[in-house]
Amino acid sequence: MFHPGLITGRSGFLAEKMAAPGPGEYFSVGSHVSCLTCLGQRLQGEVVAFDYQSKMLTLKCASSSGKPNLHDVILINLAYVSEVDIINDRTETPPPLASLNVSKLANRARTEKEDKLSQAYAISAGVSVEGQQLFQTIHKTIKDCKWQEKNIIVMDDVIISPPYQVENCKGKEGSALSHVRKIVEKHFRDLESQKSMQRSQAQQTQKDSTLSS
Repeated sequence: MFHPGLITGRSGFLAEKMAAPGPGEYFSVGSHVSCLTCLGQRLQGEVVAFDYQSKMLTLKCASSSGKPNLHDVILINLAYVSEVDIINDRTETPPPLASLNVSKLANRARTEKEDKLSQAYAISAGVSVEGQQLFQTIHKTIKDCKWQEKNIIVMDDVIISPPYQVENCKGKEGSALSHVRKIVEKHFRDLESQKSMQRSQAQQTQKDSTLSS
């Protein structure tokens, strides 16, 4: 069970010494702590929760993406932590947890499940990597996208057959077919651009290696 208010801990004491908590061995959720793992990695963040039975500590840290409006949430097994230092102990009562939009979470879970099942079907059907990549690209824009054997069916109006090029897009001439063809064309154009950049970087690396040797 995650304790919503207090968390067991003590500045700099070893995880393997975590027996029954004694006086002064508590600090509030919302405190900022620093942990040193057995691999010598320093982790720092705000305490979100702690499960005393499993010794699992949850920290909210600055986003690894660098975006200020996002955070990373890290689960730390204190059995592999050599020290926990309190940087800033929070004494006031933490704010109540934000309410969850259960309906939105359920829809997201259902969508992710459908995406995984679709990927699994494509792999089992022997669809090429290029076909799987194109399907994911189209699905980001048009959700009404599914597999029919090795063919991609978009909005029940457009069929894209292997090898999934623009000329393989078939359907009734109109805005739907035109839109899908543009997505396919851009997808392969972007892929080619990425490959060209990778080749250029590889050539530059090889050139730099030759000059330094």
